Amino acid sequence: MTRTLVLTVDRDNDLGLKTAIRGPVVGRKQVLTAALKLGIADPEESDTNAILGALHQHDKIAESNNESDEVEVAILTGDEKVGVRSDRAIAAQLEEVVTEFQPDQAILVTDGAEDESVLPIIQSQVRIDHVQKVIVKQSKGIEGTYYYIVKALEDPKWRAKMLVPLGAIMAIFGLGVMLPDTLGGIVIGSLPLIFGLFILSKGLGLEATVGRIAQEMRENADAAMFSSLLWTTTVFSAIFAVAMGYDRYLELETTSSNLSVVWIGVVHSALAWIVIAFLTSTAGFMLLRLKKGSFSGRLIILAVFGMVVYSFLDQGLQIAMDVLTGAGYEFTVQGIWAVMLEPLMWIAVLWVTTTIVRAVQARQAQSERYWGI
Repeated sequence: MTRTLVLTVDRDNDLGLKTAIRGPVVGRKQVLTAALKLGIADPEESDTNAILGALHQHDKIAESNNESDEVEVAILTGDEKVGVRSDRAIAAQLEEVVTEFQPDQAILVTDGAEDESVLPIIQSQVRIDHVQKVIVKQSKGIEGTYYYIVKALEDPKWRAKMLVPLGAIMAIFGLGVMLPDTLGGIVIGSLPLIFGLFILSKGLGLEATVGRIAQEMRENADAAMFSSLLWTTTVFSAIFAVAMGYDRYLELETTSSNLSVVWIGVVHSALAWIVIAFLTSTAGFMLLRLKKGSFSGRLIILAVFGMVVYSFLDQGLQIAMDVLTGAGYEFTVQGIWAVMLEPLMWIAVLWVTTTIVRAVQARQAQSERYWGI
């Protein structure tokens, strides 16, 4: 006997928002009722077609299967805030359906790439044999294209994705045209820079990280206020670092012809503000983790490690400046000890901090009390 589960996923929970039906919806009759209610509530909703496609697959398999085989159809719903919360809801509902039906294989029916993104979650609990994408047949004429553009602009999700970048580009371009030649050229030239940074953030997955931070800030509003203050300090520290570095650059450019001296001086002058920015951003993450109850102590170790790196860089850059500018540096035991004293102190602090954090983690694991780490 083979048990086949036909699944369709509504990741942004249009079904729940428009019909008040909560997932999971299991069974042909219940799924058909959900499809009718969603179609009546919003005839233009694409999830309706995906649900009907799942019913079509269910009936097709049921007709071709042996009498001993079983087939079931189900709808999994997520959350309107697509992301971690919706994926957790889908995983919990899938576990409930799998526990009850115990399928040997599954077929996933979707209406687009967004719902297909949960494929790894489904595959972690049941084997997927086939994925079917339901695409509604429409007119290919200019009128139909115009209709789709208008409907996309009416959708809040697509409106944010399409109009915000386009509006930002047009505003920057218009500002560049209005400003004088030099400043206007700089502003217009910033367009490919901003676009490149956007593509880079997409490639590195920074958007998901920022979204996760924003979600944590919404869920922990009181801690988020203090974290916002710390991150504001981080931004201003970064600005001060750039200002200090630029001021040092202007100073050394007129007094030294050695590019190495110039850039080492720039980095050295901005280094303290860079470290302050690092420490304040780390403190902001600490507050959110403490409020959420997911603080592991690694951020404390990371902050101290940052001070170790800073102490070595500070001393190393200072020695490099002395050597390159002709001030000279005497390699003696006393001189080396004076230079290495501060870095060695921070290494000792790092070792003590790591030992304490691991000890508290071990003690917490042995008791039922939460120690905050």
